Amino acid sequence: MNLRTVLHRRFRTETGAEFLYVATSAAILGVDPLTSNLVDAFSGPEGADSEPWLAQHDDRVSAESALHDLIDLGVIRPVGEAQAPRAQLPPMPFPLATLVLNVTNKCNLTCTYCYEYGDDRLTAGTGSKGTGKPLMPDDTARDSIDFLLRSCGDRPQVSITFFGGETLLNFPAIRVATEYAEERAKAVKKRVHYSLTTNATLLTDEVVDFLTKHRFGITVSIDGDQQEQDRHRTFKKGVGSFDVIAPQIRHLIATNKERKGRPIGARVTLTHGAAPVAATYRFLTQELGFDEVGFAPVTAGLGREYALGEKGYERLLREFGELAEDYIAAAARGESHGFSNLGDLLRELHQGVNKAHPCGAGLGLLGVSTEGELGLCHRFVESKSHAVGNVTTGIDEGVRTAFLQKAHVDQKTDCTQCFARPLCAGGCYHEAHVRYGDATHANLHYCEWIRGFVDLGLASYGRILTQNPKFFARFETS
Repeated sequence: MNLRTVLHRRFRTETGAEFLYVATSAAILGVDPLTSNLVDAFSGPEGADSEPWLAQHDDRVSAESALHDLIDLGVIRPVGEAQAPRAQLPPMPFPLATLVLNVTNKCNLTCTYCYEYGDDRLTAGTGSKGTGKPLMPDDTARDSIDFLLRSCGDRPQVSITFFGGETLLNFPAIRVATEYAEERAKAVKKRVHYSLTTNATLLTDEVVDFLTKHRFGITVSIDGDQQEQDRHRTFKKGVGSFDVIAPQIRHLIATNKERKGRPIGARVTLTHGAAPVAATYRFLTQELGFDEVGFAPVTAGLGREYALGEKGYERLLREFGELAEDYIAAAARGESHGFSNLGDLLRELHQGVNKAHPCGAGLGLLGVSTEGELGLCHRFVESKSHAVGNVTTGIDEGVRTAFLQKAHVDQKTDCTQCFARPLCAGGCYHEAHVRYGDATHANLHYCEWIRGFVDLGLASYGRILTQNPKFFARFETS
C-alpha cells in the first residue's frame, strides 16, 4: 500500500526552523530533519511504499514512530483513501450573529472607484440614486433589530453594523436603531455590539459624542495623506475631502481615547499608482492617530484605469512584506501592531481556521437595504438577484441554503489543490460577481496574490513563534 503526503505548504525561518502548514486540517507543525525527509519521500503524485523508506534507516524504531505520527496527524495518508464526508452546511437555519444595516444609499462623495456608486454598481440607477429609498425609515430600522434578535438563536450577543452610502447621512436612524436595540436586548437578556463605517465628513460633535458613548467600533474610509485621499475621494464638485475630514478624525480619536473606547481603524482602498503601503500606514497611525489600518485592493471590473493589474498585485505583496517587518519586530517585543491584514491572518493561522465559505455572508451575517430587503451582505443589498428575504417576513431559507451549498469551497474545483483554501475558500462573493457574473465563482484573478499573502503570513508566524511564542496568547480562544 502506497502512502502519500497530503496537500501542504512548507516554510522556514531565517534561523533554519522549519514548519509545515497542512491544508487538509489547517494545522501548523514544527518539522525536524527526519520529519522533513518523510514529507519529501511521500510527496510524489503516486506516493510511495513505506517499506523501502523504513529499510534505509538504521534506527528503524524511530523511523516507524515518526511515520506513524504523521499518519495519525493526517499528514501522510494511503493513496486513494476515501475522504471522510464533509458537512456541506451547519445545521440550518443557522443563527445570525451580525446584521449590516445600509441606512442610506446616498453618499456625499463621488469616489471614482466605489463599487456601488461607480461603474461596477450592481443596482439600477445612476450615481447615488439607487432604486430603493434613499434613507432607511425609523420603522425599518426597528424592524431590523427585531429580526436580528429573533434570528440569533441562543447567541448571548449580536452585532449591528451601520453602513451606506455615507452612513452618517442618516444619523437619526442610527440613533433610533441603537436606542431601540439597547431596550430590546435588555428585555431578552442579550448584549449588542455596534460598529459603523464612515467617510468622516459628517463627524460632528453630536455624532462623536453618541458613537463614543455607545462604544461603537468605527472604521473610517480614508486612503492616506492629502494627496492620496484627494486623488479619488472627492466631493461632487471635485473638491478633495482631506481638509474636511482630518480635524474631525483627530477629534473622534481623541474623544474615543479619553473614553477608553474600542480601537478605531482606517480602511484604505488600494488603487493603481497608490503611495507605498508602509508610508500610508505610518501617516495614518502616527499623524492622524488611528489604532489599526487595513488595506483592501480595489474591487474593479476589467479595464478600469484604477484597477491594480497583475504588476500592481506584485508590488502590493512586496509592500505588505515591508510592513510585515515592522509587525514582526513589534511582536518580538511583545507589542501590538496595527497592520490589521497581517494581524487577522496570523489569528486565523493560530486558531487553525479552515473555511468552507470565504466569509459569513449569507450564513451568520446578512445585509439589510433601506427598504428592509435582506441581501447576502451589505454589498448585495438592493441587488434583487441576491435577495434572501425581508426583515418583516424573515429569511427565505430555501434560497439561502441553495446559495450556500453552491458557494461551498468543495464545489469550486479550482480550489481543490490550493494550499491556501482553508483561509480563502474561493474569495469574496461580490468580487466574483463583478468579475465573473457569478457570486459563487472562485476569484481566479487574484489566486497568486492570495497565495503570496498566505506565504507571507506563514513566514511571519514562524518568525514570531521562534522569537516570542507568548505573543500568540492574544489570539487564544476561550
